[in-house]
Amino acid sequence: MKKLKLIYGALIILMFIGACEDESNLDFLNDIDPPSNVGANYVITQDNSGLVTIIPYAEGSTSFDVVYGDGSELVNFPNGESTQHIYTEGTYNVKIVAYNIKGESTEVTQELVVSFQAPQNLVVTIENDAVTSKMVNITATADFATIYEFYSGEQGVEQPVATGNIGDDISYNYETPGVYSVRVIAKGGAIETTEYTEDFEVTEILEPITKAPTPPGRDSGDVISMYSEQYIQTTVDSYTTSWSVVAAQEEVAIEGNQTLVYRDLAYAGIITESEPIDASAMEMVHFDVWSSNVNTFKIKFVDFNGTGYNGGADNIEFEIENSIDQEGQWISFDIPLENFTGVPFTDINQTVISADPVGTVFIDNLYFYKQGSSSTFNDGLLTNGDFENGSDSWIVGVNDNAPAPVVTNGGNSYYSVNVVSAGNVYDVNVSQKVEIIEGNTYTLTFDAWSDTNRSIVAGIGLSAAPWTNTGAPLNITPTRTTFTYTYSSVGFGAPDARVLFDIGGEVGLVNIDNVSLVIGSGNLLVNGDFENGSNPWIVGVNDNVPAPVVTVDGNTYYSVNVLSAGNVYDVNMSQKLEIIEGNTYTLTFDAWSDVNRSIVAGIGLSAAPWTNTGAPLDITPTRTTYTFTYTAVTFGAPDARVLFDIGGEVGLVNIDDVYLSMN
Repeated sequence: MKKLKLIYGALIILMFIGACEDESNLDFLNDIDPPSNVGANYVITQDNSGLVTIIPYAEGSTSFDVVYGDGSELVNFPNGESTQHIYTEGTYNVKIVAYNIKGESTEVTQELVVSFQAPQNLVVTIENDAVTSKMVNITATADFATIYEFYSGEQGVEQPVATGNIGDDISYNYETPGVYSVRVIAKGGAIETTEYTEDFEVTEILEPITKAPTPPGRDSGDVISMYSEQYIQTTVDSYTTSWSVVAAQEEVAIEGNQTLVYRDLAYAGIITESEPIDASAMEMVHFDVWSSNVNTFKIKFVDFNGTGYNGGADNIEFEIENSIDQEGQWISFDIPLENFTGVPFTDINQTVISADPVGTVFIDNLYFYKQGSSSTFNDGLLTNGDFENGSDSWIVGVNDNAPAPVVTNGGNSYYSVNVVSAGNVYDVNVSQKVEIIEGNTYTLTFDAWSDTNRSIVAGIGLSAAPWTNTGAPLNITPTRTTFTYTYSSVGFGAPDARVLFDIGGEVGLVNIDNVSLVIGSGNLLVNGDFENGSNPWIVGVNDNVPAPVVTVDGNTYYSVNVLSAGNVYDVNMSQKLEIIEGNTYTLTFDAWSDVNRSIVAGIGLSAAPWTNTGAPLDITPTRTTYTFTYTAVTFGAPDARVLFDIGGEVGLVNIDDVYLSMN
């Protein structure tokens, strides 16, 4: 597969919006950002003529100005086109100005060398990518050169496979590892080129360099773990058997996390005979798999139904086949137990795994579970606010290399430190860095408890001098308590500001969990996670028609499959609430589909003139969180609404965890 450096930018997007008949407006323009990632690629004609083709690119642009840098007049043209110019020999600073649909601009200046001499002093660096298997990264520099081309040395592949401006990085993915005779050709304005050759070994990453995803915290009664450091483990007699066909089975530590590995696996058995597993109360089986050379992984559960190994016909076994379609990455599987037709899961003595073709497989987090009291947690602007991914993103003080201490108790993970000697309150601290924008309003929510009555300081603030913050003391007790603080129009801001907890001022244990930071004064919506069903979500603006929701694996969300495309507002979900004219609002939600398609989301009126902020956005089969801020809205009403218009294209639309806050 090729990954070319030449990027031509996006075509102008024709934007159509509507949340109901005759309600279209241009409010969505307020949410369009200036162009980003602006630059240009050069193509120089090798005939000593000095003819250069300039191909600008940018994200979010509709047109470009190009200033050639030699005193000529600038040119303007739409995104997707290029310009040609004849230069004399020399070095020029070419300016590229990208404009969005509102006329806002972003500009960059980059060097162009035009020379009729052959490139000299060509230096090429070729390296295997440290993360992506069979990917190489190439850089080339040379005097009197404008561009360079990379020839991969593969038979039957059109060459060159990648091109870049001299000095820029390019990457290329090979289909198979091996030694290839690669070439790099540097070109300028001269007919003569300069070439570099090398026999380069493309390598395959054969073992994971990162640990498997950390499972969420679950109550001990909601999970039966066969292999995972996250949960209490049930008795496993052996992770292989005498009849297994595998070169070796062992444990390895990946980022400090123990992981099962089966080398050259055909099939193997995991035995739980001494204490057979009764998973009849569970709903799902989960496992994480990593392999660089296996296409299909199978798992089979053998239930002897209380009759033992000599039960003969009573033996019940069923397998599930899973395609490993993301080579060299951890793949997580969650399979309903009901898919294993005929297996009662009352007496699991064996679990059989197999690989096709034979290859090495890494396995972690093999467990049964039910949703039970486990639930998703909305941490807003933060990452891992419930600590279920361990220390991820949480640090001691402001030291990015000092992970905060986290414990797991009863399947729930949380921050925990015992202060044995009192000092300055900031001597013991846990933080997470997050962007804070001056003037915004933020709401911080968290749970805290101790083994005694003591105080801590919590708030948001800067992570460097002058250390401005909102921190204030609060009292915690041995009773786990939820605290909520709203900070209005904060007087500081920085991209690397932070949420902070200072706890060093008094002795005693401090536990912190479920930390959430949101813009504004909290969620203005009711039942934004749909866990109470449809109420008060409705179809369109009809208060008597509840929006359709589904429950899958214990999670409830809005779901509609559009079978026939029409007006975008023909299929709609809304929740009515008060919107105050002139205020600023932030809307956050998760959305996903079974295809790549677009929807419209925003806030607006629920009656004529139907003014709204709705704008198209693209959703995919990957569940994604979207956030939009609407500044100084130009409408308001006590019965305004959050709206989702989805009728414009066919395909499934799922929406969950909708959050609207007032800044």
